[in-house]
Amino acid sequence: MTDGGAGDDYRLIADEFAAAIADGRLRAGDRLPPQRIFAKRRGVAASTAGRVYAELVRRGLVVGEVGRGTFVRAAPAVPGAGLPLGEPSRARIDLELNYPVVPGQSVLLAEGLTPLLRADALDAALRPARAAGTPAAREAFATLLGTGARWRPDPESLLFAVGGRQAISAVLSALVAPGQRLGVEAQTYPLVRAIAQRLGIVLVPLAMDEHGILPEALSATHRSSPLRAVYLQPRVQNPLGVTMPEQRRACLAGELDRLDLYAVEDGIWSFLEPDVPPLAVLAPERVVLVDSLSKRLAPGLSTGFAVVPDALRPSVATALRSGGWMPSGFALDAAVRWIGDGTLARIADLKRADATARQLLAREHLAGQTLRAHPSSYFCWWELPSLWRAETFVAAAAREGIGITPAAAYVAGDRAAPAAVRIGLASPELPVLAQALDTLLRIARSTPEEYAD
Repeated sequence: MTDGGAGDDYRLIADEFAAAIADGRLRAGDRLPPQRIFAKRRGVAASTAGRVYAELVRRGLVVGEVGRGTFVRAAPAVPGAGLPLGEPSRARIDLELNYPVVPGQSVLLAEGLTPLLRADALDAALRPARAAGTPAAREAFATLLGTGARWRPDPESLLFAVGGRQAISAVLSALVAPGQRLGVEAQTYPLVRAIAQRLGIVLVPLAMDEHGILPEALSATHRSSPLRAVYLQPRVQNPLGVTMPEQRRACLAGELDRLDLYAVEDGIWSFLEPDVPPLAVLAPERVVLVDSLSKRLAPGLSTGFAVVPDALRPSVATALRSGGWMPSGFALDAAVRWIGDGTLARIADLKRADATARQLLAREHLAGQTLRAHPSSYFCWWELPSLWRAETFVAAAAREGIGITPAAAYVAGDRAAPAAVRIGLASPELPVLAQALDTLLRIARSTPEEYAD
């Protein structure tokens, strides 16, 4: 087939791919040939090949992974009324991990990479990177953090890591020695629990209300047995979706200063509410702001970065070097280009709209249930009906082929976990997500005995 001027040729070729996927000739995980090779094989222009691949991404049939290629996605579950009660499912719908990818994202990213693939640019990008990155990276990421928040950090305060978890690990290891105490939200990010265990840090849960950590709880806990630092997510907190109002952030900043405490502010989901300034604005010498590109872009592009006060910068940089957590030069240069040409901002806009649509879908399909969520986030906290314990409900969902996370995964310390689960909304296609939510509601309206072995 040649281009021949027929504008719909690329759709016909995409239909051939769709048929091959539907009948099993192409299976989940199969890699498609590079676009230039595909164009040569089919005798079409490179631009047509690009449109074919973009159409396959738009249909949700394939996913592009920067640096690896284009792969057939796992087939969505067949729509229907769900399985009979108690019958195991062979397909699994993942509502645990939350890696949002919007249609067309890979095409946008690929366009920004083209200049970086020139031999001279690639030679520079493949050289080792330092924790301080490059002047261009510091300027670009300072601009990224300042967008929409009426604030722009000093570029010289930025340090970089290979990913967000490595940035958090470096900051915590620089701040908190083994055996010392780290205050955290009562329901906190599970990764921090794992990092603290590895570093020998004692986690101390801090009481919360609907606005986040209570400043008086922080003060009382510190007076009782001193903390070394605090870790928190004041914007679009995972798992509760809380964003601290301005007055609460101001009170908390005042307490940090009065108590002579540092805070590690995790901004991983903050791009979903860009107009709310970080806590670091109010206490720049007390707060280390840590973030990553893993949610803004994709998990394979998880460059981590931190805005670090002057007094801590040498120790955090040392921790990054000694931990082997230095950034990738190629990833930094790619990010600089995506920030500079507006690609990252466009993808963030698309994800905010996507997250909002998914929240509305969750509210519609879980109507009548007790949900807590930010209106533009990719997750919600579900307080279960009285008959259900979280672990029992998770097991029942698993029997229906749905993975969800029990509250115990987020509880700090030895407190009892509430009867609640976190629902991740980012991963499935919208029709599959709707089907999964309907199934979960059906479980919630049943009894645990109906799912007993």
